[in-house]
Amino acid sequence: MEDSNELIQRKSWWDRNWKWFVPTGCLSLLVLFGLFIAGIFFGVTSMMENSDVFKESMIAVKHNTILIEKLGNPIETDGVVSGSISTSNNSGDCNLEIPLKGPKGKATLFVVAEKRGKWKYNEMKVYIEKTQEEIDLLQK
Repeated sequence: MEDSNELIQRKSWWDRNWKWFVPTGCLSLLVLFGLFIAGIFFGVTSMMENSDVFKESMIAVKHNTILIEKLGNPIETDGVVSGSISTSNNSGDCNLEIPLKGPKGKATLFVVAEKRGKWKYNEMKVYIEKTQEEIDLLQK
């Protein structure tokens, strides 16, 4: 028998592992990108829900007897708040659309406000889906 002194060359790490590393790396990048987008989305949404405009308008909704009669009690948010809030020092603008729900139905609260020291509401109306009514919360 012949003595074989040939060296067996071992493949590099990349040559041995690229088949699982490439898909796993791509999937990891997609997951990280998705988490980044979700973080921005939930950060903006929570900023809107923690704003004075949102809190004050929800207090007005929960204490309105007509809305309690139409939607039932408790009235709470139903989904994602959309719109915009921009503030700078003691001034700003707000335009929100807040989905609402109660035991008797669903509605949407529309809020338009300006801030010049404190928030001044130009519009605070609730549109009830079932009856297609519009209730102005700023009327006394």
